[in-house]
This record gives sequence, C-alpha cells and structure tokens, in this order.
Amino acid sequence: MATIIKAKETMTAKERVSKTFNFEKTDRVTIGYDTNPTIHNKFAQYLGIENGDYELVMQALGVDYRGVGAPYTGPRLFDDVPGRERNPIDGFLTRWVKNESGGYWDFCDYPLTNADEETIANFPVPNPDDFDYSGIGVQLEQYKDYAIYIGNAGVPDIINSTGRIMGMEDTLVNIILEDEATMLFINKRMDMQLGVMERILDKNKNKIDFMWLGEDLGTQIAPMISLDLYRKVLKPIHKKFVDLAKSYKMPTIVHTCGSSSWAYEDFIEMGISAVDTLQPEATNMSPAYLKEKFGGRLSFRGCISTAGPLAYGTVEETVKNVKETLDIMMKGYGYHFAPTHAIQDNTPVENIIAMYQAAHDYGIYK
Repeated sequence: MATIIKAKETMTAKERVSKTFNFEKTDRVTIGYDTNPTIHNKFAQYLGIENGDYELVMQALGVDYRGVGAPYTGPRLFDDVPGRERNPIDGFLTRWVKNESGGYWDFCDYPLTNADEETIANFPVPNPDDFDYSGIGVQLEQYKDYAIYIGNAGVPDIINSTGRIMGMEDTLVNIILEDEATMLFINKRMDMQLGVMERILDKNKNKIDFMWLGEDLGTQIAPMISLDLYRKVLKPIHKKFVDLAKSYKMPTIVHTCGSSSWAYEDFIEMGISAVDTLQPEATNMSPAYLKEKFGGRLSFRGCISTAGPLAYGTVEETVKNVKETLDIMMKGYGYHFAPTHAIQDNTPVENIIAMYQAAHDYGIYK
C-alpha cells in the first residue's frame, strides 16, 4: 500500500483555488485528478482504498475541488440498441473496445450521420425542467470544505458533443456551412445546458466557486477550425456561458485539448479566467510558451502530459517532468496542477504516485 505525504497546508481548498484564479500566492499549488476508470481502480487498490472510491482517492491526493450537478429524471428520449450503451441525455452510442490494458467505451453508430434536415432539427433534447435539482444542497454540504464547480469539460464542447451524435465529418462540414438544421440542434442543446446551470446557480447563490467548460479546438499540430469560424459560430455560444458565470461573479475555466492557444486572446476578451488540459507536446502549448504569452492573464491547469514520462517513463523521469513543469508554471502564480487529460490505462501506478508526491514536494510556494 502506498501513501502520499502531503504538503503542509495553511489555507482551505476554497481559499487556495480562489487565490490561484486571481494570481495570488498560495501555500501550495491546487491539485486536480482526472483518470480513466480502469487505471483509477488499479490506482485506488495501490493506495489501499476499496471499491475504487473516488472521494477517498481525491482526499488521499489532496484534490482541491468537487463538482455538483443535477441528474436527468425526465421521460425516456431514446431507444436502446443491442450491444451498445446509449446516453440518456444526448442519445449518443458507445461500444466496448478491448485493449491490452483493459478497454474503454468508444463512440460509434452516430445517429445523425447523413441525416436529413428534419431528422436533425427534431432530434430529442431534454427540457431543463426534467432534471432533479433537489440533491444539490446535499452535495454542497458534503463538499463544503472544497472549491465547488458546475459544468465539466463536456459543456458546451460543441464540436465534440455534436460529433458524438452526428459524426465528426458531418459536424465540421455542417458547422462550416452553418447548416440551418444543425445550428438549430446545437443551439437547442446549448440552451438546455445553460438552463440547467441557471437553475442550479439561482437556487444556490454564492455557494458555487467556478464554472467549468470545454471545447477542443486543435489537433496536435494546428487549429481544428479557423479563427474566423470560431468567432462567427462558436464564440457567441461560449460567451453565453461565460456571461452567466460573470453574472454570479464566478471565474470560468475552459478545457481545450490539442493546439488551442490560437483562441486564447478571444478567451481573455470574453472574460475567461483559466484554461485546462494544456498538452505540452502540441504546437504552441508548452509551459514556457503559455507562460510567456498569457501569464498573468490566464491561469493554467494541466501540463503534466499523459502521453509522456507519466505513461512511458520511469518514476525518476516522472518526478523530473513534474519538477520542470512546476518550475515554469508556478512563477507569477496562477497554476492548477493536473494531468493533461484523463490518466490512461497503460500508466504505471508507481508513476501516478510519483506524480502526486512530486506535486506536494515541489509545489510549495516559499
């Protein structure tokens, strides 16, 4: 059984996260945890935690924030498909794909691929009133010692979330063409997500600390779409979420996989506070580049690559990578320590321990 020896703490998680968003000095870096279920269960077992209990793992690592949300309890919108899992809210389909480390649920059988305009426009979207908000208070009480967020990396995530339903090729083509039925569908989904957030925030004023959004905008080497297209189609939708957060005086963090820094000036202009994931191997996404171009204007979460030493290196190489990243990102404050994405199933559990122990050893502000 392994144990993380935590850094000495002189402030609460809420204080630590708030100060990090505001580029103020903290006792240590904030800490985040993202992982695939298979490796999470192996890691939990390595920590001596039974049944893969996520909360106990996060407590063991010193994770500073927790998310709250409302489950969907409305009418059934989609039929089951044999041999597939179907998402009850979005209607996308996944199938189990085995690999040498276990497996994962991968997207397939996109229901709106090659669909006509009527089918796209009429694809079911839940009503915000069909979510159960009654348990939010219990969640807030349970996590009162942590910074609390609403949303996640999949909100609104326009390209990805539409791609899961329509297929990526049709999604990109229809967005570029501003296909009327597709844009109607996208906006219906975004309005639903906004409606859910508005209801949560209205019922729990001053109890939620930040909003988490997502939009993957880059491949590993270049933008996925043009800046002009982003500004014309995606940015107005993103701004609705950012404006909602602003109205409750909350910061917003946006998850952006791949080479995405080309859009960060527009993020800053909208009032986004932080960016997440930050794959250092992608073009114009290294810690040094990000800190030089956007330091003091955006706070950063991530940069510990899930495709680098963490997955393929030794314990010593993992620690070296963490220390080098901290040396860059901690300058000027505003750094949330986290992996670049979900930790993958082929990652040695010893390296995960080394990663988080290094955060506690070297992520202390003097």
